[in-house]
Amino acid sequence: MEHLIDWIVGIVGQWGYIGIVVMMFLESSCFPFPSEVVMIPAGYLSSPAYLNSANYVSGHEMNLWTAVFMGIIGSWLGALFNYYLALLLGRPFLIKWGKYLLISEKNFEKGEHFFRRHGEISTFTGRLIPVIRQYISLPAGIARMNMGHFLFWTGLGAGIWVTILTVIGYVAGQNRALIEKYSREATILTVIGCVIIVVVYMMIQRRRKNRRLSADAE
Repeated sequence: MEHLIDWIVGIVGQWGYIGIVVMMFLESSCFPFPSEVVMIPAGYLSSPAYLNSANYVSGHEMNLWTAVFMGIIGSWLGALFNYYLALLLGRPFLIKWGKYLLISEKNFEKGEHFFRRHGEISTFTGRLIPVIRQYISLPAGIARMNMGHFLFWTGLGAGIWVTILTVIGYVAGQNRALIEKYSREATILTVIGCVIIVVVYMMIQRRRKNRRLSADAE
């Protein structure tokens, strides 16, 4: 396992910032490529622990915030790929193939209707939840979500997650036990955070709806 970690760190170091963009593009599109494999090593390459280690290679070191920024750029590009893929293929294609993922047309229509009403909060929280983050851009494309809003909420959600992973790498270094511990805790906390955000959002939406109904009744 240590050799595998060294190899991954070496690959990220060799590819540099462009490698972060490419690999995060893959992670944010339909390709099953975990962001942990990219951003945690990038965080380690940004740390004093790497600069003072026996494995240090001149030119492979990174700047923490530049790595985060490149991770966000890659996430944006991958999300845009999915957005325009859904826009190009269209609703009938996704419904046709969705049945193989146990997504019925009725459920697809419900999800589409929900996204048209709550696309911004869905895009933001979706970027923070494992598995969903790779596919949340598809309904955004189908719904033709406003591009400025799409990029903002995608960047915000992806930026939070990318920063968390990079900081984990910076702090934990190559300590596999710490990486697993911090990654697990980060995933749990982000999911809990998303639940809280959604609950608060729903409460706000309900209050606004009640106010509109009260105003109409008057």
